[in-house]
Order: sequence, then C-alpha cells, then structure tokens
Amino acid sequence: MESLTLYRHPLSGHSHRVELFLSLLGLPFRMVDVSFAAREHKAPEFIAKNPFGQLPVLEHGALVIPDSMAILVYLAKTYDTTGRWFPSEPALAAQVQRWFSVAAGQLVEGPARARAVAVFGRDVDTTANRELARHLFATLDAHLVAAGRPFFVFLFDDTATTEIYTYVGHAPEGGVSLAPFPALRGFVGAVEALPGFVPMQATDTAAGRAAE
Repeated sequence: MESLTLYRHPLSGHSHRVELFLSLLGLPFRMVDVSFAAREHKAPEFIAKNPFGQLPVLEHGALVIPDSMAILVYLAKTYDTTGRWFPSEPALAAQVQRWFSVAAGQLVEGPARARAVAVFGRDVDTTANRELARHLFATLDAHLVAAGRPFFVFLFDDTATTEIYTYVGHAPEGGVSLAPFPALRGFVGAVEALPGFVPMQATDTAAGRAAE
C-alpha cells in the first residue's frame, strides 16, 4: 500500500475527523502538523497542495486530496470493501450525504465557529453561533431519540457518522453545553467506544468553563 500522509493541525476538528476515520479503518498513516500561528497553511509549498490554504490535506502516494469530506469519501471508497461507511445503495448513500451536508453547513456555522473563536482567542461575538448550535443540537437529539439508536446512519451494525462527532464532542469548548441533549451525549459516548477511536486534544477555554 502506498503511504498515507495527513497534513493537519492538532486542534482542527476538520483534521480530526480524518484522523479518526483513518484510525477506525485501521490504516497506517503519518501525520504532519501545519502551524496556523506561523501561517504554514498559506505558504507556497502548502498552497501547491491546496490552493485554498486550508487543512486537512491527505497525500496517498502521488495523489493529493484536500477537503475533509472529499478525503472521507476517498478513504471509504478505497479501503472499505464492506460499504459500511459510504454505501453504494442509493437510499443509504443519500442518508450519509445528508449528514455530510449538515457537517459542512450548520455544524460549521454553529458549534465549530463558536469553538474556533474560543480556542484560538479571536475577538468575535459568537452569541448567534452558540444559539445556532443549540438549535441544531436539539434537532439532532430529537432525530436520535426517534431513531432509537445512538448513530445517525444504520448500516450493517450501529455505525458512527464520523464527520459529525468532533464538533459535537468538543462543543463545550465553545460555550455550548451538551447537558440538555442526552441522546447526543449518547452518540458521543458511542463513537468514543468504537475500536480504533482516537481523541482530539481538548482545550481549556473561558467559554467552556462558563458553560459548565
């Protein structure tokens, strides 16, 4: 197998969702940390890998794949012969794509943005982002309750939607408590119990302490 290299930042949730998926698939890979503070993600050598200057980027031999969602699809289609993570059956594939869209939309605008401001010390008011996060979490919690299982997509067995986990599990760092959402807490616990789970580095923030 050609070598896999993940360019990431240790506090990037987008990076972690790829690191987590690589680990759940049991794939050997190398990680290269890219410094936001030193603006390494905007350096010419990195722009050559991703013209948008964003993390993560995956290299598989000579192939370079930017964007966390694109990387997840590539890894699933390349290495998951069971179809458990990204199925070919149209209705199940649509379910997975639905949660991809949530992860790239409401999840980013709500809990991910609130967390980024708190973790990286930006002077931005995140009141609206935190409110969006709470509304989103109420919707996700209700979905899980109605489904009667801890995961968002049911395939061969209870399978986590890894693109959602990181920004939900670390939402308290941005000032959004998970206490009102027991089913969503169950989802976080179920993902963390999966064989091969790897955590993302936690960050102690003022917003997180206030949300406790």
